[in-house]
Amino acid sequence: MTTETKELRAEDLTLSIEQEIFVNAAPEATFAALLEELGPAFTDMEEKPLHAKIEPWPGGRWYRDLGDNNGHFWAHVQAIKRPSLLEFHGPLMMSFATVSNVQYRLSEQRGGTLIRFHHYAIGAIPEERRRSMEGGWKLIHERAKRRAEQGRR
Repeated sequence: MTTETKELRAEDLTLSIEQEIFVNAAPEATFAALLEELGPAFTDMEEKPLHAKIEPWPGGRWYRDLGDNNGHFWAHVQAIKRPSLLEFHGPLMMSFATVSNVQYRLSEQRGGTLIRFHHYAIGAIPEERRRSMEGGWKLIHERAKRRAEQGRR
């Protein structure tokens, strides 16, 4: 039996995704829409509900509730300062040896709100998951933007 080993570089063990999203809505409405989109309105790529829950306070959990005490832990709320900061840390949607830090920084801009998003991760993240993460975040942000701009909560 032979075992193949692969030499890993630092780039293989880290992930950094940055996005900026301009929303034509006030920071308060944008923050509320973001919490809604990451929580009860969260769906997969095919828009199937994921039953996500956010406890929006320091130390609160972000998780997928499958009922009957089953589910997936994604992160803890590391920091929250309405309506300008939301930060998580944890494995997120990855069942790998990894940890992430996700930051949402919202600032009022002329005519709306600018969201600065950064997802940092370190660990054993397969390449295909790396590629899909950026598109997944982009979809979540597009939905939150639409929700805020339409005034839905």
